[in-house]
Amino acid sequence: MTVHEQLVTILVDLLGVEVEEITHGASLTHDLGADSLDVIQVALALEEALGIEIGDDDLDELAKGTVGQALAYLEAQLAAATSPEARRG
Repeated sequence: MTVHEQLVTILVDLLGVEVEEITHGASLTHDLGADSLDVIQVALALEEALGIEIGDDDLDELAKGTVGQALAYLEAQLAAATSPEARRG
C-alpha cells in the first residue's frame, strides 16, 4: 500500500469521511472536520502504519495544512528514515 493509500485509509477510518472528500487541497480541520483529538489519533495511526515519528511542532503544522501537505511531509519523513545516514544512526 502506498503512503497516499495509507493516509486515505486512516482518514476514512478515523474521521468518517468519504474517499471522494479527501483531495490534495482538502484541509484536515476545515474540510474534513478533524478536531485536535482527531489529528492526534491520525498522527498516531500514521506513526504506527509507516514506522515514523511525528513531532509536536510537525503535528501542529499538519493540523493546519492540507492532505497534500500531509502527504508531502510523510513522504519526506519516510525518505529521511530510510536514507543511508539515518540507518547508520
